[in-house]
Amino acid sequence: MKPFAFPLRITLALALGALTLLAQGDQDCTAAVISPAASENHRPLIWKNRDTKELSNRVVYVQEAPHSYIAVVDKDEPSGHIVWAGVNTAGFAIMNTASYNLQKRDGLVGDGGNQEGVIMALALRKCATVEDFEALLNAEKGPGLNVTANFGVLDAAGKAFIYEANSKGFKKFDTSEAPGSYMVLTNFSRSGKENAGAGYLRFERATELARQVPAGKLSPRMIFRDFARDTGHVFLHTPIHSQFREGPAAPERWIHNKFTINRWDTACTVVLVGKDPGDPASRAMMWILPGEPMTAVGLPLWPDAGITPEPFWKGEKEAPLWAQTMRIKRIERPFYGIPEKQEYMNISKVDNREGTGFLPRLLAAEKDIFDRTDQFLRKPRTPAELAAFQNEMAGRAMEALESVR
Repeated sequence: MKPFAFPLRITLALALGALTLLAQGDQDCTAAVISPAASENHRPLIWKNRDTKELSNRVVYVQEAPHSYIAVVDKDEPSGHIVWAGVNTAGFAIMNTASYNLQKRDGLVGDGGNQEGVIMALALRKCATVEDFEALLNAEKGPGLNVTANFGVLDAAGKAFIYEANSKGFKKFDTSEAPGSYMVLTNFSRSGKENAGAGYLRFERATELARQVPAGKLSPRMIFRDFARDTGHVFLHTPIHSQFREGPAAPERWIHNKFTINRWDTACTVVLVGKDPGDPASRAMMWILPGEPMTAVGLPLWPDAGITPEPFWKGEKEAPLWAQTMRIKRIERPFYGIPEKQEYMNISKVDNREGTGFLPRLLAAEKDIFDRTDQFLRKPRTPAELAAFQNEMAGRAMEALESVR
């Protein structure tokens, strides 16, 4: 995307005041913050499945000082002033999950709406380190910081922290000190009101999946395949996508997705990858599934490329990648748009033993993209090479998506 610059005298206080009436709600996300010790490539990682009523998103590049960045935004907020996950050229990355058991400034409990997105955009512009972000929270603490959120952050030094924040302050967690060197997040805070909030079933399922991974083996490829697309349930015996192929194309087979990790309202999945702490010349990046994970193909992006491919942002109504994944969503969810019924997925359309489902071709394209990216990154690359490669991979994904009928 063409670079966008912040107005010179914008202030967080004014932005928060203007956005108070625009608070979204309905933000139910599943995430994890992963220290280098738990990561296969020894870099810090942040995973987020973004669940939201804003199903159509964009990924934009924002040129700014001191740090430019790439970020996920709602389709109608392309400026990059309100973001939901991102990574900057200094190797700092951030995402949020709304927390529903932290106290707000008015004594109520809830989420901070778009204000969290404003804070994250400010952090991407200003912060290079975890310590910078902590200083930002301290500087903005008080009535103006009307949020209740879990922020996951990482930096080029390999630090990966969680900040459970509201207007009164924050509680921080160093994931390197956690069991397994990672921490799962949904929509409650560990420091909040006990047995309140939301997302406990998703939290338990994501934790269950993470415990099955050998120590030090978490990776973007695995997260997309085994976590982001997961339809398992901790209490019910619902199949996961690798089991869909065991059933026939007909009659139709349905599962309910309200309490699973892959949901009808998952707008995208990101895995933010920090720099190699032992290699200052390494580059931070974002892997993204642009759309409901089951309908999308994973793609790489770099803030150092200085641009994002047109399929991620161009389009008056929708970015082309999201237009395609929204179209495929209607194949697996023919009742999309109808309350309650849209929470059901026709898994016969996703995969079946006759081989007529759409998922195998998307997974094949994704595997090819991961393999080619691994090969591409075996030597240092210039910004121009990064830009050209991510354009090529976006084109590969578009071909796979357009082939689904």
